[in-house]
Amino acid sequence: MSRMTPTTARRLRSGGNTAAALLILAVLLFPVYWMVNTALQPAAGIAVDVLPTAPGLDSFRSALESQGRSLLTSLVVALGAVVVCLALAAPAAYGLAQPGLKGGRAVVFGTLITQMVPGIVIANALYSAYAELGLVNSYLGLILADASLGLPFSVVLLRAFMVSIPGEVVEAALVDGAGRFTAFVRVVLPMCRNALITAGLFTFLFAWSDFMFALTLNTTDDVRPVTLGIYQFVGAHVSDWGAVMATAVLSAVPAAVLLVAAQKYIAAGITGGSVK
Repeated sequence: MSRMTPTTARRLRSGGNTAAALLILAVLLFPVYWMVNTALQPAAGIAVDVLPTAPGLDSFRSALESQGRSLLTSLVVALGAVVVCLALAAPAAYGLAQPGLKGGRAVVFGTLITQMVPGIVIANALYSAYAELGLVNSYLGLILADASLGLPFSVVLLRAFMVSIPGEVVEAALVDGAGRFTAFVRVVLPMCRNALITAGLFTFLFAWSDFMFALTLNTTDDVRPVTLGIYQFVGAHVSDWGAVMATAVLSAVPAAVLLVAAQKYIAAGITGGSVK
């Protein structure tokens, strides 16, 4: 009985790995397929056909009519949270990345600890403060609250990346006449592009998927993100699962597009700070 050649063994292993990867991918993507499938079937209930026999866009039209404003609100809040988060995280990370800074590691550790605090605790505390400041039911209040979700992660990520930047680069800019702020803006930030994109994307995803702050800090429908809109929409249209799934599909599109567009920057941003 002839033995299997090394080339054949490698091909078999490669084929087995590919088959396993495809199986895992199919399992992970099946909920997405079922969501789209349900949205395309008119007057769909919980039980639908495996394939849409008469696909239509009525559910998407219904979802846009009822949740279009909520989608726009989520987009404004998420983008605002990204701007606020990066504006605070970048200089904070640069300061913590300075060599010889006393207590820098303790600050970073404390930043990580803040992510362990339950969201409902923060939301309740924020509501009391927001009620006194008049920020309840406002875009600014929700933007600031959602920015805090990505701030600890952004500070830690950007600091890890900025530590790996050679100090000689900044010193050369200072020698050429640039001030500290100018060197930070024109030298450090461009070199941290991948990390900034990664931090901004994760902050966007945190804000886009936020439900706790949206539910706690809003008592009216004036500022209603899509997560809260879906929650209320399910309660009002529990019999029309096609419209519910269409709303879920529309809410997933912006995040999916951003992830696909920025995937190479995400990989470089996450791993860039680990190599010095």
